[in-house]
Amino acid sequence: MDLATAAGVGGDAPLFKEALAWQAFSRLPVLAIVVTSYGEIWSGSEGGIMKAWPWDAIAKSLSLTLEGKDMASLLVEKAYIDLRNNATVGNMCSLPAADVKHMLADHCRAKIWSITSMTFALWDARTRELLKVFGIDGQVDLARLEAPVMPEQFIEEEIKVKPTKKEKPQGSFTFFQKSRNALMGAADAVRRVATKGTFVEDNRRIEAVAQAMDGTIWSGCTNGSIIVWDGNGNKLQDIHYHSSSVQCIRTLGERVWVGYASGTIQVMDVEGNLLAGWTGHSCPVINMAIGGSYIFTLAHHGGIRGWPLTSPSPLDDILRTELANRELSYTMIENIKILVGTWNVAQEKASFESLRSWLGSALSDVGLVVVGLQEVEMGAGVLAMAAAKESVGLEGSANGQWWIDNIGKTLDEGISFHRVGSRQLAGLLIAAWARNDLKPHVGDVDAAAVPCGFGRAIGNKGGVGLRIRVYDRRICFVSNHFAAHQENVSRRNADFDHVYRTMSFNKPHGSTASATSVQLHKAASANGNQADEDIPELAEADMVVFLGDFNYRLDGITYDEARDMVSQRSFDWLRERDQLRAEMKAGNVFQGMREGPIRFPPTYKFQRNQPGLSGYDSGEKKRIPAWCDRILYRDSRPVSIAECSLDCPVVAAVTAYEACMDVTDSDHKPVRCTFSVDIARVDELVRRQEFGKIIESNDEKVCSLLRKSHIVPDTIVSTNNIILENQEDVILRISNNCETSKAAFEILCEGQSITKHDGTKSELPPRASFGFPLWLEVQPSVGLIEPGETMEVAVHHEDFFTKEKCFDGVQQNWWCEATRDMGAVLLVNVTGSASTETITHRINVRHCCPVPSATPPVTNAPSDAVSGSKNNQSNHLQRSDFANFGSSEVHDLCDVPKRNM
Repeated sequence: MDLATAAGVGGDAPLFKEALAWQAFSRLPVLAIVVTSYGEIWSGSEGGIMKAWPWDAIAKSLSLTLEGKDMASLLVEKAYIDLRNNATVGNMCSLPAADVKHMLADHCRAKIWSITSMTFALWDARTRELLKVFGIDGQVDLARLEAPVMPEQFIEEEIKVKPTKKEKPQGSFTFFQKSRNALMGAADAVRRVATKGTFVEDNRRIEAVAQAMDGTIWSGCTNGSIIVWDGNGNKLQDIHYHSSSVQCIRTLGERVWVGYASGTIQVMDVEGNLLAGWTGHSCPVINMAIGGSYIFTLAHHGGIRGWPLTSPSPLDDILRTELANRELSYTMIENIKILVGTWNVAQEKASFESLRSWLGSALSDVGLVVVGLQEVEMGAGVLAMAAAKESVGLEGSANGQWWIDNIGKTLDEGISFHRVGSRQLAGLLIAAWARNDLKPHVGDVDAAAVPCGFGRAIGNKGGVGLRIRVYDRRICFVSNHFAAHQENVSRRNADFDHVYRTMSFNKPHGSTASATSVQLHKAASANGNQADEDIPELAEADMVVFLGDFNYRLDGITYDEARDMVSQRSFDWLRERDQLRAEMKAGNVFQGMREGPIRFPPTYKFQRNQPGLSGYDSGEKKRIPAWCDRILYRDSRPVSIAECSLDCPVVAAVTAYEACMDVTDSDHKPVRCTFSVDIARVDELVRRQEFGKIIESNDEKVCSLLRKSHIVPDTIVSTNNIILENQEDVILRISNNCETSKAAFEILCEGQSITKHDGTKSELPPRASFGFPLWLEVQPSVGLIEPGETMEVAVHHEDFFTKEKCFDGVQQNWWCEATRDMGAVLLVNVTGSASTETITHRINVRHCCPVPSATPPVTNAPSDAVSGSKNNQSNHLQRSDFANFGSSEVHDLCDVPKRNM
């Protein structure tokens, strides 16, 4: 993969042309890249491989003419430093051989963070020394034996299965156990190979990292937690306000924005206090950017939205109140028909006539069809293979695909309907189709599976679900198969509870996209760091439909009595003995859900291929007929009578609930339920028009609030001219004169120069990004200044510094003494928290070359940070002219080079 330095970093290359490009890794992708405080480019790839390209080599290549472009690329390509090799002593290395997913430049302390899914590595940006390797828990990792492997070499591992002795035939249960254990073991080996030997906890991977303006490092994990670190890699806080995966983090001033896989956006302050949270998108927020007075969020489906940096603020209250008063003007009510069908097919395949009888009514006016099947396939071998597939993210089977294809044919798939999603877990299957005219309003289809059989691990019982966004409202469908047998009522209740509480949605069919689950917005407890108990994802949906073979039977009745009541169509009398009705009445299961009136005979158990009610089981067991196959639902209504509105966005009514008694392919009858669903949605065009009217009608008040929020704190720098001598620190003081707001600052190097022997100045191109020259140290170079306080920044010159030359990762260093006067122009950019508008102070830094000494002095490593203080006057400015502002400009931060976050 090619790396290209941004045009304009050096030389006269036009901004729209590539200035320099080279091959970073011969066969591996670049997964992370960062520019250090000294203009070097560091990159990370698979297997923990890391490379660095020194600025000297880049600058030399940039100085070549266009004719020497190929030579320039080769020069930089060969000038890399193998950072992993540098961190290996003997055969011991602290760095894990895991993919480097993220890199972050801490310009405040001149350090680099390289991050894998589970570990952090902290480096010195100047010396490239590995300082520390630690895990998510903050524990330092010890050095481990480094395998003698050439960089970028692909390692192919084989799973070798030793032959076992032939054993005597075992019972089906024992055979099933052995089959499952063997296949699960093989699947586990496949997973270890896929992750290159690292055991990654799926709920605790690092997904995002950023640096706040106070110098702290924020990392987000897949379980929704946010860990805050200091500059030395010490854990400061573990914040958990949301249970969905963190996807991105962005910072400005004293605020931190977090985007989640659920589409939720949260804003916090740098102390970790939650200020606000809202649902920004219906799918994962994968990136964020700040520009002007807005933070822009990019969703997984490609949508981009902008949010005011001022939120939350008094302006929000005005707009929210006014918009709520005009809600009726931009509310639209859509009506759709949904057909839901369930069938325990008992490992059989249905005829086309049976499918047409069951689902043919959908061809008229139904917009969405959802079908759930049970016992598509069974048997110990099938269940064990399904469990092994699930462990490596695979699903589906030939039988399952047969059903999907043939139901699609019944619905005229491709002509009238399009399939929008499916999910299979062993014998459980759910699939959905949307009519062509509804399909543009259907999206973000997520899938889930919860096994309930054999220790909650096998899919002979359990549930599979689909969550579908329809007109921006989330509707969940869950196909289930609960515990069998008359007496297992409590187990059936427990199966429902397990499915309801643990079902977690993600992209179906092994998609690499993150989950789009809509999770509870968790409020902070008293200490601000603890999360409330998780609320199930199904509880957050606007409508939930449970369908399937629930296996609830009839109590207190004999087989003959049941047959007689069925023949008399005394369904109400039979319903009084229905286990499900009794358990729902007692509040033990399906809490808050409804069912349409049952006006059809019990759907279980029948003899195959025997039509009519005479087909009920008349064998030796004579199972009592029962309504095992059911469809239940809940919508948004808090009470049974409520109108559809934005506060109650989904209201459903059952228009038909029936069984197909003429179908004889299975020992169960298929059941279908048709819903008429009203969905309230926002007409965005009308809402924006109303928003504009509100702004106009409150113009004076709104403008006043906006002006206040965009104010950049008034700051003073102690000097605009610094002369460095004798390797002593010179203190630059930045004072925040504002009494109400914090001031955020960052210091950049605009350019540097070296005085030639003839006395003229040689202007050197500015280094990439932050780009301080090696002879100059500025610490801290970013930070927050409290109202009325002063920050002290140490400016230091190194008379002796290391020069180096690298070739194919091999580094040669030598001491270099400064023998000529040097100069640099520093930019002190000051901004607030509500916009990118900034005030810039220019500081001229000059070093007068001292008399050369006989031997180079031994220099100490720079301190980690310099704290702000008003009282420390021990260090003083030398030969400096004090000025209140020096050269100051007001402009937008987007036009100024920014540090890499």
